[in-house]
Amino acid sequence: MPDQETIDRAREDAREGKSPSTQAGEFVREEIHHVREGKHGARSSQQAIAIGLSKARRAGVKLPPPKGSSALKKKAAQDEKASESPRRKVSAKRSRATEKALKREPRNSVSKPALARQAKSAAAKRGKKARSAAAIKAARTRKAA
Repeated sequence: MPDQETIDRAREDAREGKSPSTQAGEFVREEIHHVREGKHGARSSQQAIAIGLSKARRAGVKLPPPKGSSALKKKAAQDEKASESPRRKVSAKRSRATEKALKREPRNSVSKPALARQAKSAAAKRGKKARSAAAIKAARTRKAA
């Protein structure tokens, strides 16, 4: 379950009319903090990001379905469905098993160099025009210093 503070920040982003990916960024940020402070680990930075996105979907952020396997799409649809009726009892045994498995994973997967590598490889998969457009939009929407 995400912190109330994270949910509030995401809702504020929604009120301000920010994109769903920006709203979901709050959940990803929280997950990265969890790994860094040693609450649990992550096998890769992608896993930490995926956990954050899953939490965002469950909290009601309207993210587009992911590109990838049918199992991945099915999980995302399941997360969206869970956001419609949020007060369901969670299996304690399953939660414990997941937590225990994540505790065995390394913590350095969300270090600054690891996240920089992830960002660079993700950007490289996009076309030059898409990257350029993102940079222009970032410059346009940046707060005045």
